[in-house]
Amino acid sequence: MTSSSKLLVPRLEPHEAGLSRYAAIAASLRARVAAGEWPPGSALPSEQVLASEQGVAVATLRRALELLAAQGVLERVHGRGTFVRASLGGAPMLRFFRFGDGNGEIPASRVLQRREATPPEEVARELGLPHGARALHLLRLRCLGGRPRLLEDIWLPLPLFQALAETPTAGWDALFYPMYAQRCGVHVQRATDSIAFDTLTPAQAAHLQLPARHPCARVQRLAFDLTGRCVEVRTTYGDAHAFHYTIQIT
Repeated sequence: MTSSSKLLVPRLEPHEAGLSRYAAIAASLRARVAAGEWPPGSALPSEQVLASEQGVAVATLRRALELLAAQGVLERVHGRGTFVRASLGGAPMLRFFRFGDGNGEIPASRVLQRREATPPEEVARELGLPHGARALHLLRLRCLGGRPRLLEDIWLPLPLFQALAETPTAGWDALFYPMYAQRCGVHVQRATDSIAFDTLTPAQAAHLQLPARHPCARVQRLAFDLTGRCVEVRTTYGDAHAFHYTIQIT
């Protein structure tokens, strides 16, 4: 960009009257975050600058920022400014379990299977994939203390994760979310975990070195990027006898 070039900033147009002014501004700012103009962890320009760009009062701009903060896109830090919320580093599933043999050890990871396949209907729906579309399917084993502890069944939409479909799994990072950002440009910004209990299939039990039909905790995660799009469906299986969950109620 030359010194005479000007950044074209989306402004609120009359045809957006169906949205409140601050909601339309929030959508415009969110699009700029998703496009990479402000990477995760970076500071946004001042409220005065953004209000001037959008052609609105600071109070209206502030409501837009508050909406994006409530949606988890931004973080408002008193006395410092507004920041794009940093990507999730990993949010490890091991926090739900107590195995007692790790001694602070970082879990080892091994990808047992990688394939391109048509996901189950419910997975395709969560990922927003059309009928018959293919996705990247991973089966990963997490080990602790030299023993298999968690089995992860992961679906990733294509072509968004095509880079992972083409690189050797032996060189993959232990933490997937930073790897998604580095290799695929996908920043996982938030996730929801749903916990249920089930029994292991014979194949799942074999991977975890447990008896078939052994009780298991099943944690399903939906992970979302900065645009609010679901970019990962992950189901994690672990020994139900080791499940441990603590919540503080105040």
